[in-house]
Amino acid sequence: MKKIFLAVALLAVGISTASAEWKIAGDKIRTKWAEEVTPSNVLPEYPRPQLVRSEWQNLNGLWNYAIRPKDEAKPAEMDGDILVPFAVESSLSGVMKPLGQHSALWYEREFTVPSAWKGNRILLHFGAVDWHAQVWINDMKIGEHKGGYSPFSFDITPALQKGANKLTVKVLDPGADGWQPRGKQSNRPWILWYTSVSGIWQTVWMEPVAENRVESLKTTPDIDAGILTVKPNVKADENCVAEVKLFDGDNLIASGKSMNGMEVTLPVPNAKLWSPESPFLYDMEVTLSRNGKIVDKVKSYAAMRKFSMKMGADHIIRLQLNNEDYFQFGTLDQGYWPDGLYTAPTDEALAFDIIKTKELGYNMIRKHIKVEPARWYTHCDRIGMIVWQDMPSGDE
Repeated sequence: MKKIFLAVALLAVGISTASAEWKIAGDKIRTKWAEEVTPSNVLPEYPRPQLVRSEWQNLNGLWNYAIRPKDEAKPAEMDGDILVPFAVESSLSGVMKPLGQHSALWYEREFTVPSAWKGNRILLHFGAVDWHAQVWINDMKIGEHKGGYSPFSFDITPALQKGANKLTVKVLDPGADGWQPRGKQSNRPWILWYTSVSGIWQTVWMEPVAENRVESLKTTPDIDAGILTVKPNVKADENCVAEVKLFDGDNLIASGKSMNGMEVTLPVPNAKLWSPESPFLYDMEVTLSRNGKIVDKVKSYAAMRKFSMKMGADHIIRLQLNNEDYFQFGTLDQGYWPDGLYTAPTDEALAFDIIKTKELGYNMIRKHIKVEPARWYTHCDRIGMIVWQDMPSGDE
């Protein structure tokens, strides 16, 4: 009993020490949510609400980091702790240092794979890393990705070992000195140019998946025909069948099956149409079966809505929503936070701007030369906000 108590006490000391080592860097303006951020509770929400599985593991929290000349090998010793997924230049990262075109940002941490996941393929997901990420598991390079705004993932199963595993990430980001898309980032922030963002800035996470699985979903509503087309992108052999079910609450509205990733067309009679005034969403469930046995199941959602343009009798082209003239008006949303830069301090903060924008009477947000985490778009869908999505711009 004494040994158990001592172990618990030491664990508690370890946790408090780790938390004590991290603190918000600098004296920048902070949002009211900054004080809620801790190493043990940083963006714990499921990061991909458009394709949900029940099993997953969040890798956000304290990692080791180092900044070194970009051509040097991985350092033998790291510089300290960084709170992932906040960019190294942000105060919430606990670092608040620039990277620059001549340096590399190294990350490292350990993780273990739950024993219950045995027999599955293990996928490692990055919500977004700005800009060029190279990834190793147990010193085995598993892949790299260029692009500061798009999610990417790797099947890390072959590189895993029993017990603790080491995850290493090297990031290169030329910032405003490069040609890559970067939006409003600048080396010299002033007026309408903002602080650069480098490194991991969205959630890092893992999930177990079957060899045969659903990889993504494409939904296309047609309110005129009263149908919803769903294309499950599957990684599966010819013995697999995908079944799509559409729900209104607990009521099954429609279902359909397909093989080889073919489209499923679902009838949606008397559809409840989505609009900012009535942001109704249908729940969706997709299962993948092999020889009659379910091997994968994901949950998602869909909206029955139509955006179009029509020329009136006055020869003026107007935007329409669900075949009715609809005047869209809203804000130019930069998506910058004083404490987290590209990353909202909490999920509540991420939704707050959308809620307040709607309370002020707007029905649209133009997301200005930045792509947000997947949860932001789901908040817009559920709250009732139209999105005009910019592409992040580069330089000459």
